[in-house]
Amino acid sequence: MKALELKIPPVLLWALFVAAAYGLLRAFPALAWPLPGAKVTAAVLALGGASIAVAGVAAFRKARTTVNPHRPDHASAVVSGGVYRWTRNPMYLGLLLLLAAWGLYLSHAAAVLLLPAFVVWMNRFQIEPEERILTKKFGSAFTDYMTCVRRWL
Repeated sequence: MKALELKIPPVLLWALFVAAAYGLLRAFPALAWPLPGAKVTAAVLALGGASIAVAGVAAFRKARTTVNPHRPDHASAVVSGGVYRWTRNPMYLGLLLLLAAWGLYLSHAAAVLLLPAFVVWMNRFQIEPEERILTKKFGSAFTDYMTCVRRWL
């Protein structure tokens, strides 16, 4: 399974999950449920997710380090300020919240059930390899950061 590590860009993976959720809605319309306020809640969740992701990108840009998820070895700094005080992966958390917003917008049970699969994939094939590389590159600066800040929230 190591061959899948750092191979699928997180935004592409997110788009595949978005498409899968829509496909599940079309294939199993009976699993849709009416949820009062779903559209408004989805919009608020999407705005929050987008804001968190953009804050993560901005913090990386400010630190002048790479945002390329395929090249964590090109990182030039451990970013621990701003949104990185609360989550080690704000860009991925933002994508997760956007996916959750999409599931709510669709008001479809199977779409919401895709969220754990997204987290499992991201943990195993994106985040864990990144953490190995960053630990090797930055040593105790990164391991100390990992002990203080959770992976997701």
